[in-house]
Amino acid sequence: MLVHPPVSGAWREGDHPGRRQWITLRAPLPLEAGGELPGVRIAYETWGTLRVEENGASNAVLVLHALTGDSHVAGPAGPGHPTPGWWEPLIGPCRALDPQRWFVVAPNIVGGCQGSTGPSSAAPDGRAWGSRFPLITVRDTVAAETELADALGIDRWACVVGGSMGGMRALEWAACAPHRVDRLFLLACTAAASADQIGWAAPQLAAIRADPGWCGGDYHSLPPGAGPHAGLGIARRMAHLSYRSGYELATRFGRAAQDGEDPWRGGRYAVESYLDHHASKLVRRFDAGSYVRLTELMNAHDVGRGRGGVTAALRRISARTLVAGVSSDRLYPLEQQAELAAGIPDAAELRVIDSPYGHDGFLVEAQTVSALLADLLAS
Repeated sequence: MLVHPPVSGAWREGDHPGRRQWITLRAPLPLEAGGELPGVRIAYETWGTLRVEENGASNAVLVLHALTGDSHVAGPAGPGHPTPGWWEPLIGPCRALDPQRWFVVAPNIVGGCQGSTGPSSAAPDGRAWGSRFPLITVRDTVAAETELADALGIDRWACVVGGSMGGMRALEWAACAPHRVDRLFLLACTAAASADQIGWAAPQLAAIRADPGWCGGDYHSLPPGAGPHAGLGIARRMAHLSYRSGYELATRFGRAAQDGEDPWRGGRYAVESYLDHHASKLVRRFDAGSYVRLTELMNAHDVGRGRGGVTAALRRISARTLVAGVSSDRLYPLEQQAELAAGIPDAAELRVIDSPYGHDGFLVEAQTVSALLADLLAS
């Protein structure tokens, strides 16, 4: 029986909440690009128990996800959570983020699709925001997460952690509110999006917008099988190629045909089947509108905007900082992490994660990442 993909893989009101909790911002969120976003809700998950000292220091650690991540950092797939935790080896007994010691907070980004306000969620008129959802920036998301921290009683984070888009958010936290971040762990990210990164994103956005099911961004009321799932799948294929290294793809797949298929007679190569698999998974757990808006958010990322440039912005950061990059990352190359490590006053020497997995190494090499984080938290 043919099972149509959903019009959106977003979490919707009425779905099982899973481990999520929510806060609603007290006032509309002012936006860096102009205007404001009313009725913002942030979905988040926590592990452990908060402890706050008299001087305001806490045991709270903020973990920030990448483009298609969410609040479900650890835990099994199940009701409300279509996939298991994306950084499972970091949280748990005797791990870097042991809930007996640390209070871990992981929010779904504003603009996302797994419980926080985004294009798939209801606007004040009851209809999905869709095309009306505004451009948001990394700085806007930090402003929203600041209110989350306040609501939880957290004046200062013991550490802010993020990789890729999450690293952009972590960097902005440390630049926006230096007094609220004790330690900073940046992985596979950059101070400002480069022309190459914006260029990689451009055909992905074009693929989604060219899909007839995009409907200008207003597709959320359509039935299963409709919507821009084909365009989103193509975008995911392109992105995934940038996330992995050519070496890994060559050694893993080479020129092999997919089992039982002949590429000379309409069949696929094994690497094509691999990309098809990742595309199919994403359209069932993510929203095309969020993919567009969050990709635009990453394109707009520049920690130096309005701060006298990148060099001046990095000097604002007072947190003890550890920056790590992946040796084979062709999307966020090591020179970008080297710039961060050299420019942040209290940053240690750049750590290089030796991995064949490309940009995704910051997720795949979770044991190495966990060890680096443990070292930073012990400092």
